[in-house]
Amino acid sequence: MLSSDTFSYTVQARCSLADAAALLGDLSRQGELHPLIVRVRRVPPRDGAVASYTINDRLVAGPVRFRTTYHADVLTLDDDEIVTVARQWPATTVRNHTRLRAEPDGLVRIDVEITLRAPKPLFRYAFSQARVAHLALAARLGAALDRSDNSPPST
Repeated sequence: MLSSDTFSYTVQARCSLADAAALLGDLSRQGELHPLIVRVRRVPPRDGAVASYTINDRLVAGPVRFRTTYHADVLTLDDDEIVTVARQWPATTVRNHTRLRAEPDGLVRIDVEITLRAPKPLFRYAFSQARVAHLALAARLGAALDRSDNSPPST
């Protein structure tokens, strides 16, 4: 049996809609924002996808550290909307629906809704990890987009 839940967040950044869509729609750039990602490889687009990726994350469960691999597809990529779906065994999906809107004074409003579906035994852990990771991404996103040259953050 599967469980499902949703969380959302909003970020504002001083950038163009095109720059925000370019960063959020290119999952190969997510390593600079997403705290769990250790590797992103672009692969040929799967059926119905604009772009497809294989992504490796590093996770922690108590004293155990492990890596996991999943597949992600960008289904919609426009200056005002991005939809991605990530799939991982067993039967776990994360759907990201991002809406972008220009606001006064050169700001862009980014509204993100994340829906996670996973088998009941994994759900609490998977949802918690997704929420923590995506909220950390949100905290980094505004600064990444506010940089005038959109270069990766220095480490």
